Amino acid sequence: MTAADLSLADEVKARLRDVQDFPRPGIVFKDITPLLADPVLFGRVINAMAAPFRGQHITKVIGVEARGFILGAPVALALNAGFVPARKPGKLPHRTVVERYSLEYGSDGLELHQDAILKGERAIIVDDVLATGGTAEATAKLTSQLGGELVGFSFLMVLGFLDGAKRLGADRVRSVITL
Repeated sequence: MTAADLSLADEVKARLRDVQDFPRPGIVFKDITPLLADPVLFGRVINAMAAPFRGQHITKVIGVEARGFILGAPVALALNAGFVPARKPGKLPHRTVVERYSLEYGSDGLELHQDAILKGERAIIVDDVLATGGTAEATAKLTSQLGGELVGFSFLMVLGFLDGAKRLGADRVRSVITL
């Protein structure tokens, strides 16, 4: 990690807001909206999230609902790639594929349009937080089901104490900060 990376990590950590007992009691939610309100810092974060994948011929960036949309769309632009929304079931208007998964405080599912990723397209998955890895793993399964080649994952932050990176293959996980 360079001095510039350390500076960015420190700035990001300073802009995160902890919200106790959200969305459920016992959960500490990492609110990124103060970071998003700073256009210079937001731009630096997007560049940092895209940087590990430059030159890797990424054709699709998959953003996981909902904060993954906020981060994924500009990462897609930075990589000159298309953007694919991974949505909660029933939110996409066309034919979809679905994957159910467990997360640290319940269970859910994600869908992609059946034609969102073409066979052989090189994709990354973008989200704000990697916790246990259930959401990202479900998105990876959908990517593979559609014939895409998953190159890696880009997160704003990894909660290192939850071992999500290990679940996904730590060598494929990149993040701006680890908490």
